[in-house]
Amino acid sequence: MIIENGLVFTPSFEFEKMNIRITDDRIEKLSRSRIEPDVNEETVNAEGMFVIPGLTDVHFHGAVSYDFCDATPEAIHKIAVYERSVGVTQICPATMTLPEERVEKICKVAYDYNNGVGKIDDGLREADLVGINLEGPYISPNKVGAQNPAYVKGADKDFLKNLLEETEYLPRLITIAPEEADNLDCIEKLHDKIRFSVGHTVADYKCSRAAFEAGARHMTHLYNAMPSLTHRAPGPIAAGSERDDVTAELICDGIHIAPGAVRAAFKLFGADRMVLISDSARAVGMPDGTYELGGQPVYKHDGAAWLNKEPGINGTLAGSTTNLFDCMLKAIEFDIKPEDAVRAATYNPAYAIGILKDYGTIEEGKKANILLLNKDYSLNRVI
Repeated sequence: MIIENGLVFTPSFEFEKMNIRITDDRIEKLSRSRIEPDVNEETVNAEGMFVIPGLTDVHFHGAVSYDFCDATPEAIHKIAVYERSVGVTQICPATMTLPEERVEKICKVAYDYNNGVGKIDDGLREADLVGINLEGPYISPNKVGAQNPAYVKGADKDFLKNLLEETEYLPRLITIAPEEADNLDCIEKLHDKIRFSVGHTVADYKCSRAAFEAGARHMTHLYNAMPSLTHRAPGPIAAGSERDDVTAELICDGIHIAPGAVRAAFKLFGADRMVLISDSARAVGMPDGTYELGGQPVYKHDGAAWLNKEPGINGTLAGSTTNLFDCMLKAIEFDIKPEDAVRAATYNPAYAIGILKDYGTIEEGKKANILLLNKDYSLNRVI
């Protein structure tokens, strides 16, 4: 296949008119000059379109009534099919705060699925399952958000080490509250095995800084489930922003975070460290109604998922009801430069979970997971 005349999002994070040849599932050639097609080779004219890498969502829980924690091949398949259909071609779904034995089962089912065990072949294309995000159980009982407090516990580095080895390091992110017992020690011992993310925490600035010095390099849904940034108690947000090697997630669904706070985060951390996420759950792609998240009932209404059933948006948010592609569009709507919004949904998340060898940019040799966007950035085609 040849994609020609499109404005390609380059590894220098700019749009440039280029042509692409795809052979099998890889990008074989990039050229500013026309690529002569072989006999019977498909040519796609992308004139007037933006050509970007497929998106990578490193923090979401489910879609179309399924949850990653269902721990079934069907759930993984249905979620992966939906995500690919909306331009999210790489997924790193999240577990919840659950008993460690259940977390282990979820991870092993995903590992087996990636190795062909229970693989569903119904002709529908899936997003690539490139990792697992462990959102708990090593969080603060005082900042559980929509997590179940019954299963919160201190970090168990032996359990985590064994889990990583048994699944060949498929888990790539883990949320941790550094102020809780044993958690800092766990970061120090295992930070070279998995990317620790400060979140669901009441840590102050000093403790947060200690976590980053110990090896934590990520922040879970910035602003949400952590102390706010104030002038006398700057907390984890200031501690993370000071380090050039810390990436920060942002739920840009238009409900979790106000537009001004989105712009402030991009200013504070820089476009090179922001990672857009959806934090979506079962209710995405579904009508309003009652769903489940981490063993608790969740109610979809007023454009989001809530722990409370009543109309209005004054309750506790329980994930989002949108997808990463729409979050990227929302960031552009909030006056984030399109190039920065695309980077935050493609390169930056791929960097954060260590998959840049194959994903995150349009370069020769990489997987040909590519999106064609219309002039208004809406999705035209997934390749």
